[in-house]
Amino acid sequence: MNSIVMLKKRIIPKLLIKNQVFGSISRPVLVTTKNFQSITDVGDAVSQAKIYEAQLADELVVLNIERTPIQEDSVLLDLIERLATETFMPLAVGGGVKTIDDFALLLERGADKVCINTAALESNLLISQAAERFGSQCVVVSVDFRYDEEKQSEIVYSHRATKNTGLDVVDWVRRAVELGAGEILLTDADRDGTGEGLNLQVGHVVVESVVVPVILSGGCGLAKHFIDGFVEANAEGIAAGTFFCFRDQNPMQTRAHVRSAGVPIRVEM
Repeated sequence: MNSIVMLKKRIIPKLLIKNQVFGSISRPVLVTTKNFQSITDVGDAVSQAKIYEAQLADELVVLNIERTPIQEDSVLLDLIERLATETFMPLAVGGGVKTIDDFALLLERGADKVCINTAALESNLLISQAAERFGSQCVVVSVDFRYDEEKQSEIVYSHRATKNTGLDVVDWVRRAVELGAGEILLTDADRDGTGEGLNLQVGHVVVESVVVPVILSGGCGLAKHFIDGFVEANAEGIAAGTFFCFRDQNPMQTRAHVRSAGVPIRVEM
C-alpha cells in the first residue's frame, strides 16, 4: 500500500513537442493529441511554459512525440535548456531516451527528471543503471496502457501506445519500481485527449501497488477530474495537456477547485 499519503498533490501541465520546419529552420512546436493520434498544433512551447508557471503549475512534463534520438535532437536539447533557464519549475523530459548517455545529456541541459517508456520495456537494465548513476528521483517510468478486449484487462503498450506488449499494467509498474523507478507516469491511451475523465480504477490499483509517487494522465476534461484523481485514486499528481490548452481552465483555477474540495495542495509559490 502506498505510504506517501500526506504529501501535497501536484498539478502538472504536459507539453507534447513536435519539431516542424519553417523555411530552413526546425523549431519545436507545442501540440496536443487524441488517443495518441490526431495531432493539433498549439503554439510556442516556451511561451506556454511561462504562462503555466505564472498560473502556479507545480512542474512540467515535456515529451517529444516524435521520439527522435536524443543525441541527434539539437532542437529538443535547446528547448530544454531554454525551459530550464527561463522557468523555475521542476522539469521532467522524455521521448527518444534510449541510453544512459541520453539521461546524462538531458540532465546536463537542465532536466530534473527523465521519462523513459519503450526503452525501459526493451531493456529493463536501463532503469536500474539510471537509478544507480543518477538516483531514483531522476527516473520516471512512463507507462501507457489500453484495455485489451481479449484479455479483459489493461495491457501496457509501447512505441507511443501502438504496440501491445502483453504485459499487465500492475505487474510492469511493480517491476519498474523494483528496478529503481522513482516515479510512475501512468497514461490511459484510450482516454488521451478525450476529456472523458481519468481511469480511476486502474489508477487506484497502481497507486496502492507501489510506494513511489504515481502521476495519472489521460482524459482530464473538467477540474472535477483532478479532484477525482487525487481523492479516489490517491494519485500524487495529475498531468494534463489538452485540458490546459483548450479548456476554459488554467492551473491556478484548477488549483482553487482542488483546494476547495479539501485536497492538500500548494497555495502559493
